[in-house]
Amino acid sequence: MATKIGIIGNGNVGGALARGLKRAGHEVRAVGKDQGAIRDAAGWGEVAIIAVPFGAIDDVVRTAGEVMSGKTVIDVTNALDANMNLALGFTTSGAEELQKKLPKSRVVKAFHTVFAQHMDTGRLGDKPLTTFAASDDASAKATVLKLARDIGFDAVDAGPLKNARLLEPFALLNIRLGYSLNMGTQLGFKLLHG
Repeated sequence: MATKIGIIGNGNVGGALARGLKRAGHEVRAVGKDQGAIRDAAGWGEVAIIAVPFGAIDDVVRTAGEVMSGKTVIDVTNALDANMNLALGFTTSGAEELQKKLPKSRVVKAFHTVFAQHMDTGRLGDKPLTTFAASDDASAKATVLKLARDIGFDAVDAGPLKNARLLEPFALLNIRLGYSLNMGTQLGFKLLHG
């Protein structure tokens, strides 16, 4: 059954997730910075995806926080400051702070550990990439894990939302490997377990 998904942010990340979710048969509306469109997409969707720069989260919350009440909200942001360092860590995470700002929503941290160009297929070549989902709400997390599998990811339950404190630095490692260490974006992570 198709899920209605409102994506806030229609850049590389939001656009890639929109393509992958549409291909998987879901109804998707991806919007940019227009406040009315943000509110409409977030209110229309059963699930809202926040795919904006970390510094824009407060604007999204002010604009659409009320209409996201009771909904699964997927945080795809990289919790980085202007110098590309972690903005938070150790005692909290960007996702946990978002949950505090949206106390009536069910926040799930997911997809952010993968480069945008792989988000529409969940794959690097013919190999599925792992995406992790962390949340304190089991039902919301199950929804996100299913959406990730629908795209093509190897979707892994990463436990409670506090584990976003580990996932957010993991995403930064991916960025640093790709850009700072010049490995490029044709890379990704796959969890192997026996």
